[in-house]
Amino acid sequence: MKIVIPGGSGHVGSVLARAFHGRGDEVVVLSRTSTDALPWRVVKWDGERLQAWADEFEGADAVINLAGQSVNCRYTAENRRIIIDSRVKSTAVVGQAIAQTTNAPRVWLQASTATLYAHRFDAPNDEATGIIGGSEPNAPDTWRFSIDVVKKWERELNAAATPNTRKVLMRSAIVMTPDADGPFDMLLRLVRFGLGGQFGDGKEFVSWIHDRDFVRTVDWLLQHDELAGPVNLAAPNPLTNSEFMREIRTAWGIPFGLPASKWMLELGAFVLRSETELMLKSRRVVPAKLLQSGFAFQFPTWAEAAQDLCSRWRKRQLVSAALSKQ
Repeated sequence: MKIVIPGGSGHVGSVLARAFHGRGDEVVVLSRTSTDALPWRVVKWDGERLQAWADEFEGADAVINLAGQSVNCRYTAENRRIIIDSRVKSTAVVGQAIAQTTNAPRVWLQASTATLYAHRFDAPNDEATGIIGGSEPNAPDTWRFSIDVVKKWERELNAAATPNTRKVLMRSAIVMTPDADGPFDMLLRLVRFGLGGQFGDGKEFVSWIHDRDFVRTVDWLLQHDELAGPVNLAAPNPLTNSEFMREIRTAWGIPFGLPASKWMLELGAFVLRSETELMLKSRRVVPAKLLQSGFAFQFPTWAEAAQDLCSRWRKRQLVSAALSKQ
């Protein structure tokens, strides 16, 4: 199978490219920076204009568009513009590239995010009954901005004229891997230094997905033609952030972690040039469509996922240490 991954040079794209290349698929990553250092092909693009890269779509089996500037930054006016443009323009040009093919890709998986759903505690958000966020009382402007980004992102996919290509919106929760500088690595760093207590009041729900289940869900979407439109990519058991952090501490073998109050998180986010939405917004998302289609999660609960991720993180450190001595 030939799989083209626009924006596939980032954290999540590397997870998918490694997995699909490892099983023998032809993987082509579209990136703003070209390189010959990877085992799959990397083709340069700018994410805005139709150029020679569009030829890769001809006869491809699937397109997985992950393009978009990182949201791990302060939401200044300039960063907001870049975040929106990088998503909307890249999605538009991917649609144009697919539309001009003679032999169109069978499926287009488009990155989206579970951030779209409302901050809530009363019930989980699924694809059919989930509440779209943005109108919650006292919701910060940054939360509303994130939701506006997702709406524009998804609107661009829906507007694309690709009648011969099935389109799926992947509303993904946080993808947890043991890789360096990923979300789990950053959370584990807090735990290792004794700072891995609850965030805020600890009641906010955390939705997540183990990296191996993320790869499996993406592959499931590629294979199951009945799945189209929005699909939540999240483990079926979201939990409060106090429970979430406790399970990481348990998996690592540390019984206690200092909690972080809201003002501490705000100060830390300011210093790190980031936002507190990841830690203070309650994301209670469930994968109804995947479960109804028969998908079975390898890591349905955070306790077993955290154990696996900690174990793999330790192994990665040992390998890195051994290589550094050579």
